[in-house]
Amino acid sequence: MSVEGPGSPSGPVSTLVTGVAELVTNDPERGQGPLGIVEDAALVVESGRVAWVGPAYQAPAADQRTHLGGRAVVPGFVDSHAHLVFAGDRAAEFEARMSGQPYDGGGIASTVASTRAATDQQLRAGLARLVAEMRRQGTTTVEVKSGYGLTVHDEVRSLRLAAEVTPETTYLGAHVVPREYVGRTDDYVALVTGEMLAACAPHARWVDVFCEPGAASAFDADAARAVLEAGARAGLGLRVHANQLGPGPGVRLAVELGAASADHCTHLCDADVDALAGGSTVATLLPSIEFSTRSPYPDAQRLLSAGITVALATDCNPGSGYSSSMPFCLALAVREMGMTTAQALWSATMGGARALRRDDIGHLAVGARADLAVLDAPSYRHLAYRPGVPLASTLEL
Repeated sequence: MSVEGPGSPSGPVSTLVTGVAELVTNDPERGQGPLGIVEDAALVVESGRVAWVGPAYQAPAADQRTHLGGRAVVPGFVDSHAHLVFAGDRAAEFEARMSGQPYDGGGIASTVASTRAATDQQLRAGLARLVAEMRRQGTTTVEVKSGYGLTVHDEVRSLRLAAEVTPETTYLGAHVVPREYVGRTDDYVALVTGEMLAACAPHARWVDVFCEPGAASAFDADAARAVLEAGARAGLGLRVHANQLGPGPGVRLAVELGAASADHCTHLCDADVDALAGGSTVATLLPSIEFSTRSPYPDAQRLLSAGITVALATDCNPGSGYSSSMPFCLALAVREMGMTTAQALWSATMGGARALRRDDIGHLAVGARADLAVLDAPSYRHLAYRPGVPLASTLEL
């Protein structure tokens, strides 16, 4: 990769990116299916936006040029579900699961204790480390949730820290019922929908809830509805942790309330699929969680065949799945969930953008953010063909 040219002495500087063996635009008007692939391609970037896309032989002049040496370029990955503000380590819990202990979500309490005890500087350093890991693997947009503080003070500071790295911040005070409220779930829901929400809403774009009636520390349908409706009244968009540990009401509640995304979708009945097919809620699948918990993988093709928009995300967190790698999730989706590589790449980019209700990311059409992921390979197919190899990285222009 090389850069040449002095740039413009005044005004916006344009950069011509050449040497692109294969460019995935996710613009179906380009042809070659929904990925909108342009071969032997080039693009012009100006003021952080895509200004021109097309075959290299048609490329216009620009102030400077970057040559990628025959690499492939795809839209930067959009990771629409991650828990990155936390302290502590749960490697022993992972080891226990690999020895046969089932996952039930109860280990979250240990992360809550560590997070409450951590300083802002410690939490900020951990957050920065994980975001840097993601960028080194091609992720250009990430959603970050609170949910490991579960006090007014700790939820607010989690969101303030998250807002330092992304505009996609999610208030997850209803992650679990903390230990001091065991047996008093109604009191905790009143806090989450009252004082805590009022303090956190100015720092969040979204509200989320872990709707899992079968888990002792999570929330049933009535509590989840109360949290989501209160968040909506406060001006927040809706997201739902739904149907992870077993069948339940989460997916249908998400669709009923117009949530942007129902996340996990591991255990779905026909009514859940029908609801998703009839609404606008994106089904966000998190395959690294099934990998790490030895749970069954969702059937992605069942959703896609029903016309449902599917997103892929990491759910990076210290307990159920501590991976920051979108390429890893993409490869798992192909191997374990029946997706084609093209479907998985679209879901990891455009699907994530739909889950965040963004039209400026996830694609590389003219006017989109110039969020580029460069692959050390000639084609996007290598993302699944060479799992575990660090092929993707963000391109800074």
